[in-house]
Amino acid sequence: MASPDRVSFRLNGQPVEPSCPPERILLDLLREELRLTGTKRGCDLGTCGCCTVLVDGRPTLSCLTLARLVDGRSVDTIEGLSPAQGLSPVQRSFVEHGATQCGFCTPGFVVTATALLRRNPHPSRAEIEGAIAGNLCRCTGYRKIVEAIEAAAGGR
Repeated sequence: MASPDRVSFRLNGQPVEPSCPPERILLDLLREELRLTGTKRGCDLGTCGCCTVLVDGRPTLSCLTLARLVDGRSVDTIEGLSPAQGLSPVQRSFVEHGATQCGFCTPGFVVTATALLRRNPHPSRAEIEGAIAGNLCRCTGYRKIVEAIEAAAGGR
C-alpha cells in the first residue's frame, strides 16, 4: 500500500507511485500527473466513454473513479495497448475501416473493444454493440466502428 499522499499501482505494466490527494480522480492523475493524454476528458459525467481505461482488465470510466481506488491494481491506458512499434490489431482495424472519424472518442472505443476481444475473441455483432454501448461518437452512425471490431476479431 502506498503512503497517505501517494497511490501505488501498475500502469501499462510498470509500477508507479505518484502523489495523489484523496479527492483526485483517475482521469486527472493520468493526464496531469502522469502526462498520459490519450485518455480523453469528455463529459465528466460517465456518459460518453472517452475516458475509458482498463482496471484489472475491465473497462472503467476514469472520470468517475477516485485514483485511490486503483491502489494495488493494474491500469492500462490507450498508450499501454500499443505495441512498441506500430498499432495493435484493434487500432489497425480502426484505421483500415475508417472508424476513427475525428479521433476524440477513438481511445475509449479501442480500450473497450480490446477488453471485449480479450474476454470473447469472436463476439457476435450484438455482443459488440452491447460492449460499446457506453461509448459515444458524435461523428458517425457506429457502422464503421462495429465493422472494425468485427474485423479485429477476424470474423468479417
